[in-house]
Amino acid sequence: MMSDFAYKILTEDQWTEFQAADVFRGAPVDLADGYIHMSTAEQVAETAARHFAGQSGLVLAKVDLTRLGDAVKWELSRGGQLFPHLYGDLPMSAIVEAAEMPTL
Repeated sequence: MMSDFAYKILTEDQWTEFQAADVFRGAPVDLADGYIHMSTAEQVAETAARHFAGQSGLVLAKVDLTRLGDAVKWELSRGGQLFPHLYGDLPMSAIVEAAEMPTL
């Protein structure tokens, strides 16, 4: 069974813009790929190490996928794992928690 929650790692600037706009349209990689990349709780550490190593000021946002409906697709990605991808904008109303991530 797929989780009802996923996580999005955001830079400090992305988080600030997200809060101001009340919606997140995607990081550069998301815009290039056509969907917002997210990770499960089990995948987030590897995602952070692979894509955000050495960065500070990162925010980990917990997303309630049930609030996004059919816009979320579980798709094969790294190592044959299923990752949650959001085809559309991420509204602030879907964020249930956010916390600063430790620097890796």
